[in-house]
Amino acid sequence: MTDPIVFKEDCRHFRGDIPCRPHKREGVHCADCAHYAPTDRNILIIKLGAIGDVIRTTPLLRRLRAEYPGGRIWWLTLTPEVLPEDVDYKLRFDMAGVISLLAVRFDIAINLDKDREACALMDRLVAGVKKGFTLRNGICAPIDADAKHKFLTGIFDDLNKANTKHYVEEMFEVCGYDWRGEEYMLSVGEVFDLDAAARAQDYDLDPAQPVIGLNTGCGGRWTSRLWPDRYWVELAAALKEAGMQPFFLGGEQEHEKNERLAAATGGLYVGHYSLQRFIALMNRCDVIVSAVTMAMHLAIGLRKPLVLFNNIFNSREFELYGRGEILEPSKPCTCFFMPTCTNEQYRCMEHLEVERVFAAVQRWALRRGDDGAQ
Repeated sequence: MTDPIVFKEDCRHFRGDIPCRPHKREGVHCADCAHYAPTDRNILIIKLGAIGDVIRTTPLLRRLRAEYPGGRIWWLTLTPEVLPEDVDYKLRFDMAGVISLLAVRFDIAINLDKDREACALMDRLVAGVKKGFTLRNGICAPIDADAKHKFLTGIFDDLNKANTKHYVEEMFEVCGYDWRGEEYMLSVGEVFDLDAAARAQDYDLDPAQPVIGLNTGCGGRWTSRLWPDRYWVELAAALKEAGMQPFFLGGEQEHEKNERLAAATGGLYVGHYSLQRFIALMNRCDVIVSAVTMAMHLAIGLRKPLVLFNNIFNSREFELYGRGEILEPSKPCTCFFMPTCTNEQYRCMEHLEVERVFAAVQRWALRRGDDGAQ
């Protein structure tokens, strides 16, 4: 009589609907699998978007893994493709994802979004401990005192402007933790394969010269953050004269602009690609220059030196981990958290001088290869 097939549904790797990774890699069965990792609790994170905010919430995974090594971590988001492999169940925010969550009893559920739909779902979930935000009489509300600070800075501009805590620190506080320097976790499993392919292509890049990634856009909505095109031209010219290589970066919305800028300056632009390929291209760079966008968070996740443009946000919101600096216009911005400029007297981003940006890039490019800069 043959022994019955054993399966261990408490293992982190076990899926139930598809073969697990150890089985696919090695053909092992549960009974004699050396990769058996028993779980003792279910932990849920809800962070829907935007992509950059999802990426800069990933340091929380490091603390959760340290606190609950036997935890099975679930994450609900609009962009599961940016989540690192350390997340056991990556669920897209759609009907299928929500139905799956409603069938699970969680030991800990954390909602870091104040969107009404995320808060409504949090209200319906079954969990032993809930942290973050929920729905109260149809309105977003903090679940407990740990979430109150982040809640208040989101509804009162004066409190936001006076805030001295960066975003990662605030996310940890919402969960009842103190931040201890935990870094981003970026899903780079296939990025380095793409990067190797990118390196094999002839991009006319000289390995002896620093490559400076110039992320020229910030999406179609947030035009208040845009640096003038003529400044990008001047910066690229100054970089080339100093023996550095300007490498224009952007998405589909920046494609035509980047083609114009590359043609005007002789800088390199290789087009726009999928998110993973975009990450691989950024990984080619020694320094990244960007406004507050998804690209800045990718740069931080890749541990690249970053020269960050900021005008409409409280600069203390951003943690660069000692790799880079934040530059702001010499004239104050009057459009706090506004997607378009409302100042009829001047556009503040025209007062973020090229000379200051070039000097900052040069400082960090000179540190190329230093352990603290890569």
